[in-house]
Amino acid sequence: MLAFNLGPLAIPVSFAITAAAWLAAHAAGFLAARRWRVSVASDLNDMLLWGFVASRAAFVLYWFSLYAHRPLAMLDLRDGGFLPWAGIAAALALALWRGWRRAALRRPLAIAILSGALAWAAGQALQQEQTKAALSARVLPQLDGAPAALPALAAGKPVVLNLWASWCPPCLREMPLLQQAQQQYAGVRFLFANQGEDEVLVRQFFRSQPLRLQHVLLDPGGALGREYGSVALPTTLFFDARGRLQTVHLGELSEATLASKLQQLDSASKE
Repeated sequence: MLAFNLGPLAIPVSFAITAAAWLAAHAAGFLAARRWRVSVASDLNDMLLWGFVASRAAFVLYWFSLYAHRPLAMLDLRDGGFLPWAGIAAALALALWRGWRRAALRRPLAIAILSGALAWAAGQALQQEQTKAALSARVLPQLDGAPAALPALAAGKPVVLNLWASWCPPCLREMPLLQQAQQQYAGVRFLFANQGEDEVLVRQFFRSQPLRLQHVLLDPGGALGREYGSVALPTTLFFDARGRLQTVHLGELSEATLASKLQQLDSASKE
């Protein structure tokens, strides 16, 4: 499962895991701090804030050349561009500094951090177990071609599988970027699986758009979305050359986030 519905909202499971870990840290910190008659709640909140800012800032700096021509895009957190290691390092540095200044904080804060880390690790393990980890073997009709199985279309190359629909504005906004990437990265197979729409509607859509995508697939029943546990569009899945799922992006891709995912995919395919 990649996401779940909470009323009208689609909540990424990764976000829910992080929220659960943060709550677990608060609960453990509260119980531990009672013994020393201190509170670690504000320290945990500050760690979360510092980690969030550092993670985003590090990502923007790493991919600055892709943000330079659109500076306001640096503030658009919807693209999901973060470097977790930078956020973790910043949060832990703040915790060490606070603990050095106040000895009474050290044990309860350490207990809180350890509890949050264990909750996060358990959530990640559970998500990986429940998420389909291989490129689907489904045979789907192609918009311009005979029905084909996804592994056959992959032809031994890494795969970027984009789940989209014509009624989805973020899907349409990212398509020119994906079209450019399809032309630029000859060693990666880009597949575009329409979800829940029939052939007539998909053809009408492409006739009205200046898009020339290869490997457009029809999935009128939304089988791929169900198989991978996606409840929101767009969803983009990245598979290495062996067909193993390496990473997923929920929501609209930016130039920087796509580049970062493709970099991960290239590293995984070389292993």
